[in-house]
Amino acid sequence: MSEPDGHLGRDQAFTSAGSDGPARRAGYSTPPARKGFFTDTSICIGCKACEVACKEWNGVPQDGIYELLGSSYDNTGALGASTWRHVEFIEQRLPMGNLDTGITIGVPETLRPEAVEGLGLDAAVSEDILGSLARSVHDKPLVDLGMPAFDLPSASPDAGERTDFRWLMASNVCKHCTNAGCLDVCPTGALFRTEFGTVVVQDDICNGCGYCVAGCPFGVIDRRIGEKTAKGVPAVKNGGIAQKCTLCYDRLSHDQTPACANACPTQSIQFGDVDELRERAEKRVAALQEAGVMGAQLYAEDPDNGVGGAGAFFLLLDEPEVYGFPPDPIVTTADLPRMWRHAGLAALGLLAAAATAFLGRRPTGGQR
Repeated sequence: MSEPDGHLGRDQAFTSAGSDGPARRAGYSTPPARKGFFTDTSICIGCKACEVACKEWNGVPQDGIYELLGSSYDNTGALGASTWRHVEFIEQRLPMGNLDTGITIGVPETLRPEAVEGLGLDAAVSEDILGSLARSVHDKPLVDLGMPAFDLPSASPDAGERTDFRWLMASNVCKHCTNAGCLDVCPTGALFRTEFGTVVVQDDICNGCGYCVAGCPFGVIDRRIGEKTAKGVPAVKNGGIAQKCTLCYDRLSHDQTPACANACPTQSIQFGDVDELRERAEKRVAALQEAGVMGAQLYAEDPDNGVGGAGAFFLLLDEPEVYGFPPDPIVTTADLPRMWRHAGLAALGLLAAAATAFLGRRPTGGQR
């Protein structure tokens, strides 16, 4: 954690944080403003345009385009080497805060008794139809499959307010942490800090060791696994090496917006200077809470959190755990200095004990 004056604490001597920004700490003398994402999940519609744009621009191979997981309307599941943007779908049986939707819905008019009777059918046929409708609405046991139900929200002749539920949708991505554990543990220098404060993998330097995979507190980075050809060569691009979001470093270098933010139709993914995005995010949270969405909160934006603040942060409508985010992420290298100090002290103690034992066994001049 940062100390009160904003400088690095003793236990963060080996991490990539700095009071004047991660890019300057990395050696850039006059870096531009730090760039990042603010993802407002309250206006995400789950269209997955960001996923498609990311794959198209960066040449990321497809993963599960034609399959559904069975647990939600999803086909990618989680972030990984071949999913740099992942749109999550979470259904909750909750209304949208205390907001009045103004919507009531019941049994459609075509299913009401008077509508059936008005068809001019034979009395026996009408009775059979009405009986069938009654049985389908009232007699069948309800089974919760964890997915949206296929019955009517208020399936009764005296329809009332619709069933309360809400979809939480969130486009997840690499956080480009200020204290980046993946960057700290990389033994080859394949991961580097850009002048924009982001963290990027150099494909031609990564040796696929996987240290960065364990070093990420968010489970973002991963090695791309795929089939190999008969000659043992990976059949997919960059197979066997670590891959993750680069925040479209090539586009940033030409003053262009990252592909995912450029494709987002609702501006749920907002790109810009991190400091300005934080101010915008705070105003948005305040507006939502004033409207009754009391669960609205920011995630990973705090510079004093366990990763020193993230370059990509989120507005959530529920607790982080609901979205599969760790509630209190801490850079995995935070304790390394303390561990090395303790190991050094233990080694010195062993040396001192060995020296004492050796000297204590030396014979005196009067002994043989």
